[in-house]
Amino acid sequence: IKTIKFLLLFFSISFLINSCQQIDKFTQFDMEYYAEVTVPATVGVNLPVDLLTPSITSNAEQQFALNDTRKDLIEEIYLKQLDLNITTPSNADFSFLEEITVYINADGLPETEIAAKLPVPIDAGFSLSLDCSQSDIHEYIKKDNFSLKLTTVTDELLTQDHQIQVYAVFFVD
Repeated sequence: IKTIKFLLLFFSISFLINSCQQIDKFTQFDMEYYAEVTVPATVGVNLPVDLLTPSITSNAEQQFALNDTRKDLIEEIYLKQLDLNITTPSNADFSFLEEITVYINADGLPETEIAAKLPVPIDAGFSLSLDCSQSDIHEYIKKDNFSLKLTTVTDELLTQDHQIQVYAVFFVD
């Protein structure tokens, strides 16, 4: 009888844990954002250059409503994916970068690193995926606006401006 009670308790707890994990999946979703930034033609190399995206409207309230939640119920938000794509010039690639670090900014909050690629591979093409930090940044996304700062170091002379599209996916729990 003790064995049966133990097995029943074990299966009940296992079912409960599995059910909670399944319910968690219904309260998790991704939010996508796009921004553009220009890397200006440079006169020097091996110098850090800060590039700011225009202020990004978070539209978090809308995203939360669409996913049947509210700001006060958010437990965590972290950067899941950050991709950079060169849009102009059309024949350019990321080989001009030695390193890149991305920070998130919002009013009243300290700047926080969220992604980087150190070093950028020499054979980088026109698209570059950065390594994400997994830091909890829910306070930034819950603001009405936030911006991204890209700190870059180039290892070759740029003769033309490079337009880069920033694609970010934030995981919300």
